[in-house]
Amino acid sequence: MLSGGAYRELNERERTILRAIVHLYILHASPVGSRVLSRYLERDVSLSPATIRNVMADLEEGGYITHPHTSAGRMPTDKGYRVYVDTMMQAELLPREETQAVVRNILAAPRDSVHREASRLLGTLSHHIAVVQTPHVRDARILRVEMFPISSQRLLVVIALESDLVRTLSIETAHVLDHDSVDDVCRLINERISGKPLHAIQDLVRDMTEQASDSDRALVRLFVEHAGLLQRRSTEVVDGLHVAGTQHLLSLPEFDRPDRMRSVIELVENHEVIVHLLDSAIDEHGVRVRIGRELPDASLEEYSLIASTYRVGAATGTVGVIGPKRMNYSRMVSLVDFVSVVLTSSFDQRSAS
Repeated sequence: MLSGGAYRELNERERTILRAIVHLYILHASPVGSRVLSRYLERDVSLSPATIRNVMADLEEGGYITHPHTSAGRMPTDKGYRVYVDTMMQAELLPREETQAVVRNILAAPRDSVHREASRLLGTLSHHIAVVQTPHVRDARILRVEMFPISSQRLLVVIALESDLVRTLSIETAHVLDHDSVDDVCRLINERISGKPLHAIQDLVRDMTEQASDSDRALVRLFVEHAGLLQRRSTEVVDGLHVAGTQHLLSLPEFDRPDRMRSVIELVENHEVIVHLLDSAIDEHGVRVRIGRELPDASLEEYSLIASTYRVGAATGTVGVIGPKRMNYSRMVSLVDFVSVVLTSSFDQRSAS
């Protein structure tokens, strides 16, 4: 389910202490000392501060923990968080009132605002930046194409996709449009591309032009050329990105300095960066966790991203949270996974009704 890297097998004592350091650092945002660890662990295992210090030294030598120059305590590194997420973490069971609120609000939201509502809910519940990316229309199946001449040389094309997605094209021709020719081209296009994904149009251009009459081929090529514009992911995805929860993130101690607060604002305002982050974490087989330097932008090494995909028919979108590396991974994984499942279910229900 989660992405990982290479690391040696830790023994049980090392795992116990690393897990405790991660839990305490997530909880208090302060480096963890041996005496604090000893008191924290005393109910489960009896380890002296000296023994704990020796194990911490081994963990630090292995790159799993580090210590800031201002403190003798230790904090997890990216590698330490990764080992915790991949081998120690258990997904948290979400409170019933939260799951009910997610289901109730997403299912009740109007179709044109369901993504915005999902991002708002996720931001409120996670206290991190929540992002919901609308499906990539290039993967959506085509139901039908309709063509309407709106002047002697201009044509309105309506492409109906699955799950009530609709895209329109305005095509200007060099020649006067003939209504019978437009009807013939529309019929041919529907015969060839109905039920296929939008991105398949380019692959079918030769088949459609060979079947078209000499007078209709120019219009077929114009349709294919303009339909290709719909597949430009950068425009499609950036316009369909919903971001919420920034105010919650800014209340965390990591961002109490002006420079770090500014980094959050810059991140939220740059949707292309967020899209790039989401693209780096796409995994259709479950939740994906990217930590610190695993993210594709060096300026984001103090952040982590948890993301999952949801489906609208054959098309996929992405939902996720962006927050400091000191996040409650077990809760965030469960929350992102649940919202993605509810989003998929909501579109399935809308399509069936």
